[in-house]
Amino acid sequence: MHIFSDRVENSKKKERHGSFMLEKEEINIRKVVMIGCGFVGSASAFALMLSGLFSEMVLIDADADRAEGEAMDIVHGVPFARPMKIYAGSYDDITDAAIVIVTAGVAQKPDETRLDLVHRNIDVFRQIIPEIAKRDFGGILLIVSNPVDVLTYTAIKLSGFPEHRVIGSGTVLDTARLKYQLGRHLSVDSRSIHAFIIGEHGDSEIAAFSSANVSGIALSEFCELRGHYRHEEEEARIADLVKNSAYEIIAKKRATYYGIAMAVKRICEAITRDEKSILPVSSMMHGEYGITDIVLSMPAIVGKNGVEHKVPILLDKSESDRLRESAKTLKNILSDCSF
Repeated sequence: MHIFSDRVENSKKKERHGSFMLEKEEINIRKVVMIGCGFVGSASAFALMLSGLFSEMVLIDADADRAEGEAMDIVHGVPFARPMKIYAGSYDDITDAAIVIVTAGVAQKPDETRLDLVHRNIDVFRQIIPEIAKRDFGGILLIVSNPVDVLTYTAIKLSGFPEHRVIGSGTVLDTARLKYQLGRHLSVDSRSIHAFIIGEHGDSEIAAFSSANVSGIALSEFCELRGHYRHEEEEARIADLVKNSAYEIIAKKRATYYGIAMAVKRICEAITRDEKSILPVSSMMHGEYGITDIVLSMPAIVGKNGVEHKVPILLDKSESDRLRESAKTLKNILSDCSF
């Protein structure tokens, strides 16, 4: 009898190794929660269903019927993908989730900057984040709502969670846009391009061209290999294309959601697979580049515990100065907010 009991206990221990431990309770690495079922939330949920990363997904929205409808619609695609449980739920369903993704918030309007959304979406977060915090949630909190850097800072302050467990989608999408535009410019596979957009996910973002390379070859050198010599002019043009692409999409179709859905999927891959991938996510700054107490998008090692370590990249003086200006812009926005 004792032998059987020991075997059962050992079996339970082995089962626990199938999940991973974070700050508090055991985490179901195959469970994700989406809070917010608008364009971004529903597109992200669809991308995650197709990814095969999770076996359980909970959708939560202030409009319960919307969450139910999206769950019903997406789950009908499961026979074409992989087995998965998808349902509308409540905050009580988040406790054992590996990742809670927050896309809820007021949508950005045409001619409106991401920072114009600040106060309206901070008010939304004052309702959402405490509900998450009081459920003893021990997984990763991924913020996608805009302005993402400000709202990631807000989520850290309102939740009281360790900073490494609260990350924003940051400039992961902006960086993908940069790689896409550089790939078009150079007629080369964008996956061979290594470059980052850093700073604010917004108008003060910085394209870090000084550290960019194509398969180890400096960007300017590779440009010349492809017959391009007007470096400063082309860099400015491409940076503007990247910065303004969201505004252009919003003007034409009122919202952007497919690109960010793929960015959300990519971040979730890095977390659930413990990839230690380097992604430009939003995280708290503690003296890097002379910046403190603000969340910015900077390259970081991302794994099962969230942000494991920031990755310093070489910046020229202009880029460093603009990064500090970006931080100052965000600090000014937060100066009249209290948490």
